[in-house]
Amino acid sequence: QVQLVESGGGLVQAGGSLRLSCAASGRTFKSYVMGWFRQAPGKEREFVAAISQSGGSTKYADSVKGRFTISRDNANAKNTVYLQMNSLKPEDTAVYYCNALRGLGLTTTPLYDSWGQGTQVTVSS
Repeated sequence: QVQLVESGGGLVQAGGSLRLSCAASGRTFKSYVMGWFRQAPGKEREFVAAISQSGGSTKYADSVKGRFTISRDNANAKNTVYLQMNSLKPEDTAVYYCNALRGLGLTTTPLYDSWGQGTQVTVSS
């Protein structure tokens, strides 16, 4: 199993930007489709973005399309997935998590049942 550690969250004003990182351990990282999810207080965890093994294909939730960009670095053992978040809105406030994705292609189903601690993003109005 790949171990995942999220970082990069913080407090930002509406319209601002943040870049989240997800550091993965394990030599099999390159074989996984990876994704970002988020959970706001009192709400279910929801899919945000996915990226293919090579990084050549991406998928986004409608709510973040055009504002967020997912990328990954498979080289030099960095094993990291990024989420660049621009034009942030108060409704983007949530704890953000990464996970590998289950199934073929760019699915939205997390592979692992256990989640990391996530990283808190708070957007003030």
